[in-house]
Amino acid sequence: MIGLREEADGVSFEVRVQPRSSKTEISGIQDGVLRVRLTSPPVDGAANRQCIELFSRKMKIPKRAIRIASGAKARRKRLKILGLGVEEMKNILNGLA
Repeated sequence: MIGLREEADGVSFEVRVQPRSSKTEISGIQDGVLRVRLTSPPVDGAANRQCIELFSRKMKIPKRAIRIASGAKARRKRLKILGLGVEEMKNILNGLA
């Protein structure tokens, strides 16, 4: 299971991003971290934007509700989803992974 952290304005979790992949997808869970493959290169924030777009589309929430809380220039990032609790997030992630 993914390590979720409840915060005052939402919930956060870690992702491990693999840029320049052959396709964009959520590829599974490894060591409590959600693995994400992106076709974008890690240049000028393109991979970060694609990561936010991917989660927005898969979770059916607006892009403005997703933030990169830490790791914007690293492969391992902490995403923050605004306005959701841990239980809601568990239900959504169970449908994704």
